[in-house]
Amino acid sequence: MSHYLVTGANGGLASGAAAPNRLEINDFVKQEEQFSLYIQALQFIYSSKSQSDIDSFFQIGGIHGLPYVPWDGAGSKPVDPDAWEGYCTHGSVLFPTFHRPYVVLVEQAIQAAAIKIAATYTVDKARYQDAALNLRQPYWDWARNAVPPPEVISLDKVTIVNPGGQKVSVPNPLRRYTFHPIDPSFPEPYQSWPSTLRHPLTEDPNAKDNIPQLTATLKSAGPQLKTKTYNLLTRVHSWPAFSNHTPDDGGSSSNSLEGIHDGIHVDVGGNGHMSDPSVAGFDPIFFMHHAQVDRLFSLWSALNPGVWITDGPSGDGTWTIPADTVVGKDTNLTPFWNTQSSYWISSTVTDTSKMGYTYPEFNNLDMGDKVAVRAAIATKVNKLYGGPFTSFPVTLQQPSPSPVTADASVTVQDEGGVSSLLSDSQTKPTPRSIDNAPQVKLASTGHNDEQKEFWEWTARVQVKKNEVGGSFKVLFFLGTVPDDPKEWATDSHFVGAFHGFVNSSAERCANCRRQRDVVLEGFVHLNDGIARLSGLNSFNPDVVEPYLKENLHWRVQKVSGQVVNFDDVSSLEVVVVATRLTLPPGEHFPVPAETHHHHHITHGRPGGSRLSVESS
Repeated sequence: MSHYLVTGANGGLASGAAAPNRLEINDFVKQEEQFSLYIQALQFIYSSKSQSDIDSFFQIGGIHGLPYVPWDGAGSKPVDPDAWEGYCTHGSVLFPTFHRPYVVLVEQAIQAAAIKIAATYTVDKARYQDAALNLRQPYWDWARNAVPPPEVISLDKVTIVNPGGQKVSVPNPLRRYTFHPIDPSFPEPYQSWPSTLRHPLTEDPNAKDNIPQLTATLKSAGPQLKTKTYNLLTRVHSWPAFSNHTPDDGGSSSNSLEGIHDGIHVDVGGNGHMSDPSVAGFDPIFFMHHAQVDRLFSLWSALNPGVWITDGPSGDGTWTIPADTVVGKDTNLTPFWNTQSSYWISSTVTDTSKMGYTYPEFNNLDMGDKVAVRAAIATKVNKLYGGPFTSFPVTLQQPSPSPVTADASVTVQDEGGVSSLLSDSQTKPTPRSIDNAPQVKLASTGHNDEQKEFWEWTARVQVKKNEVGGSFKVLFFLGTVPDDPKEWATDSHFVGAFHGFVNSSAERCANCRRQRDVVLEGFVHLNDGIARLSGLNSFNPDVVEPYLKENLHWRVQKVSGQVVNFDDVSSLEVVVVATRLTLPPGEHFPVPAETHHHHHITHGRPGGSRLSVESS
């Protein structure tokens, strides 16, 4: 049997880079030649190929979950018919490395189609052939642009240049994938939906995307996404803490790559396909999202040279990997064939340029000089995600820390007026993100020659993965919680959420029932909400503790919008963590100086801390 080798896209040239760049989607849609070819190539692998073709979009998307069949001979049957039967490695140290060849596979299929399409152009043929060689899967940087462009979420038709050189309006394949036909293995409601959906209001066959709700949800999540991403890149330094959403933050009070990834799935899908692991791979935004996940993997690796996959538990297991076993750098990343007799493994996916792509942040860098690369990427991370200011909140004047005030240069503006966190009588205009959300600076982006410090507040969430019975959110508020659950995710008092990305068909999965004790862990960062809503002028624990004890609230909600009673999620535990961060002279990023778990803030409340006394 001859296998379909995952080789990646081939050819192309990039100035100052070893391989062509994957581009951010907001930039990509402006590249007329590449965008035109990409749209046509997607349509080709959607509908011009049979769903049984090995490189059709349906077959590639189905690797992630349903229809639970072998792909290209990788396991003729599942290792455990009662277990999770997708190939995807959730809750495992393999999560980042598995998705690298996965995105490369769809990129390879898209480019192959684009090369054929470019050959049919009768106008500017050479230009389109060059564009096809440089075409790579775009990524959506949701940490900077929480709401993707209309070409991704709202336009039913897009304008491209066709092979005859005319600008034409064509159906937009980025909005949805239409099954032809729906596979009989799909459970309801997916069995009744002819196309992928995002935030459908109902489960009936005529359900439609709810674009306003999708947009509002993503916009509201924007500030938290930026902070989570910054903390992941700057505070997490071990592979177990970085790679997956099981409890092990490495002492950083920061989310894992998979944990942040989970939130995008849930917020994009609502009650639709993206929020369910069994069918998420069929939504066209899936690979745009996972290209961003892979990009963050690349940035983190550059910031942590020499840190790579370590052995760990297999979690729920996969089609070919039994649950409750040990996996590591030499575990086969099935079903991705590297040769006719072997699969990609984690130790062979370290260099993206050898897989046919790179990211703009690495252009013009000497990748052999790891110290210089780390410094360059650190500067870019601070610029992209660390906030626009060039000074840290407070300079330490004495060995013993004085009360920590908020950033002397931050004013937070909201619809109710100006709530300032100022010292030294200094004010500056509020920094705001692309979606108009206020930003509170966390780290230095310029030269640092004196030690500085800052208190960071987070809510740590731990909860059993399968207790809710599908994907869900734990939403956090400072102040009043709206009576109407439909308003929770977009209310002005909402400050962030923890997300569980869980198979909704868990009742079909005996392993899921056996794995009910598997715990998820994540963090919701509270500083932005405190700055915006509290009216306080300090992040000092003496000031913040009583405020949070009185004003911090949380609720649990399924992706359907149904409220989950705390009695039905008895494993939930919310603990407030305060970390004093310092920025020593010469450091790019803040480092933790001391951490305190303020159990008493949530103790005694449903879902609160089991303990009542502070711990370090």
